[in-house]
Amino acid sequence: QVHLAESGGGLVQTGGSLTLSCKASGRTFSTYAMAWFRQAPGKEREFVATISRAGANTLYGDSVKGRFGISRDNAENTVSLRMIDLKPEDTAVYYCNAHYVVEDYWGQGTQVTVSS
Repeated sequence: QVHLAESGGGLVQTGGSLTLSCKASGRTFSTYAMAWFRQAPGKEREFVATISRAGANTLYGDSVKGRFGISRDNAENTVSLRMIDLKPEDTAVYYCNAHYVVEDYWGQGTQVTVSS
């Protein structure tokens, strides 16, 4: 079992920046690929970014490429999402995800609101 706790959400103006953090506890953090997803009201959950277990590889959704950066610290059991040049369409609840084979764990989410 892995417990994930997101933090860092909030209200920001268009063009602003935020950094989300996700703290993991439970099983060995480095076992899991980590990812961020988001869900806006009335929309399906959307892939944002993922990072491999050792942090060597990352992948981003098309809508955030060049603006968001995912990183992890396996010593601190954390994964972060640095978001810059935020847009109103980035408004959503952001979820942290841990994945390994058939295991999937989710955090409770943190709200990001970008005002125009």
